[in-house]
Amino acid sequence: MAELPVVSAKDTIRVFQRLGFELDRIRGSHHILKKPGHRYVLSVPVHASEQLKPGTLRQLIRAAGISVDEFRKLLQE
Repeated sequence: MAELPVVSAKDTIRVFQRLGFELDRIRGSHHILKKPGHRYVLSVPVHASEQLKPGTLRQLIRAAGISVDEFRKLLQE
C-alpha cells in the first residue's frame, strides 16, 4: 500500500473536484462534496492551515473510490 501524502484540506478538495466531485454545501468547518451518480458523499474538515489526519484522508480516498497512488498523481497535476 502506498504511503499517504501530507496534504491540507484545500488541496484534498481540489483533487476531488478534478474527479468530478462538486461542493454541495458548507456546514460549519466541513465542506460537503457530491458527485452525480456516486454512492458516497465526502465531508472534508477544513480547519485553518492544518493538515488532514492520515485516517481521515484514507477514509476520504476510499469513499471516493480511488487508490492512494491515483490520489498522489492527481495531487501533483
